[in-house]
Amino acid sequence: MNLSVDLCGVTLKNPVMTASGTFGSGQEYGAFVDLNRLGAVVTKGVAAVPWEGNPTPRVAEVCGGMLNAIGLQNPGIDVFVKRDIPFLKQYDTKIIVNVCGHTAEEYIAVVERLADEPVDMLEINISCPNVKEGGIAFGQSPKTVEAITAEIKRHAKQPVIMKLSPNVTDITETALAAEAGGADALSMINTITGMKIDIHRRCFALANRTGGMSGPAVHPVAVRMVYQSAQAVNIPIIGMGGIMTAEDAIEMILAGASAVSVGTANFTNPHATEQIADGIAAYMERYGVEDIRELVGAVHDR
Repeated sequence: MNLSVDLCGVTLKNPVMTASGTFGSGQEYGAFVDLNRLGAVVTKGVAAVPWEGNPTPRVAEVCGGMLNAIGLQNPGIDVFVKRDIPFLKQYDTKIIVNVCGHTAEEYIAVVERLADEPVDMLEINISCPNVKEGGIAFGQSPKTVEAITAEIKRHAKQPVIMKLSPNVTDITETALAAEAGGADALSMINTITGMKIDIHRRCFALANRTGGMSGPAVHPVAVRMVYQSAQAVNIPIIGMGGIMTAEDAIEMILAGASAVSVGTANFTNPHATEQIADGIAAYMERYGVEDIRELVGAVHDR
């Protein structure tokens, strides 16, 4: 039985990886998860310089998930290279670095710094505010998605995964734009913008007012967007959004994802990634599936 997947020439032992921002760079989960068992670890967002993030409160529990407005707090590329890469290199897993920035120049600074580092792939978070475009997120304009993808590809030595925002009218437009810009793969979906109000205090639950909604409530939306994009593009898709169980992961793969990322589930069950990998293997054995690739996009009408 073969669970390995090929993403742009990078072979993962299984299709299960972590979702950026929910797993640190692996250190926080070392006591719970054997990182050797994961297909890849996707790091927390890394910027050219340290980011303080947003003021607190930054997290709020909601029905079916959570809202976060962390603001991509991170110590910057210098600390990441010195501390986090050596830690991850101790394990037999692939390293995917999530890159964030306010401007194209900030993204490129990180991409160039990582060019000669022992990391396997880059995941570009284009849901960050684009300061030069008046605050619009890079990922909300197909034209901008294609342009930033092409610019990053000119500087990157590792395969480039573009992480798409769901806060758009038609996800296939941005998926096609990323592909046109030269993306090697896509990851989707990032969080859905939401809001929570404390009715007793009559104030916003988050200091930022809005936050990113994640968790099981967004899973059906994520499955739909992965399916639509898989019908439109010819590059691999990493599916994420409310994956809590192996069943959720298999659903995403059947919709067209070549691999999956597990995020919010890590907060409620730190063993979730390993259990999901085991559950996918059990499903394959139960239904006589010899190769995980047989399941990718295998959904059909009744």
